[in-house]
Amino acid sequence: MKLTKYTHACVRLEKDGHVLVIDPGTFSETGVALEGAGAVLVTHEHGDHIDVPAVVSALRDNESLRVFAPGGVAATLRSEASFAGSRITEVEPGQAFTAAGFEVKAFGGQHALIHPQIPVVANIGYLIESNLYHPGDSFVIPDGIGVRTLLVPVHAPWNKVAEVVDFVIGVRAAKAFPIHDALLNETGLGLIEGHVKRLGAKYGTEYAHLSSGDSVEV
Repeated sequence: MKLTKYTHACVRLEKDGHVLVIDPGTFSETGVALEGAGAVLVTHEHGDHIDVPAVVSALRDNESLRVFAPGGVAATLRSEASFAGSRITEVEPGQAFTAAGFEVKAFGGQHALIHPQIPVVANIGYLIESNLYHPGDSFVIPDGIGVRTLLVPVHAPWNKVAEVVDFVIGVRAAKAFPIHDALLNETGLGLIEGHVKRLGAKYGTEYAHLSSGDSVEV
């Protein structure tokens, strides 16, 4: 399948004429990413992972579009897009389902801790086609299954470089690409990616940079 990265945490997947979008947030080019999409997966409620007005507009314009998200996100979307309530599905960890022709398994449950005084929200990681794993804002490793392609949250208020590297080492996917990188300048991104690439390679993971708009077959 074809993977196209957009700014920050948004990716678009295309396979056999089907389109699946993950985390079209406010930092991303949601209009381009959502064009012709059959389904959207949302990891959690933070704005950098879901642009609610953009998704509501897409649901209005595309009557075949479906959205899969944690309970809080699903409730918000049903409130804002009551006309599309039947096309908005709540997802729990451990579920397996089909979205726009893609086989999906859900993992995780909680967002990584930012600070004890900041409430922890629900977060779902998605494994697509037993291949590509998008963890959202979490370092939860899928259990009982191997990951071939990993999307790595390289920088966030809730992580540090050691945790990023340990996540890559723990998953041990053959290939890895960056997400969650909009808060970094070119210097910072290069520094973190250098560590991930060098240390990940010791454990069999080939890490490669993707800029917004870049595509790769996975």
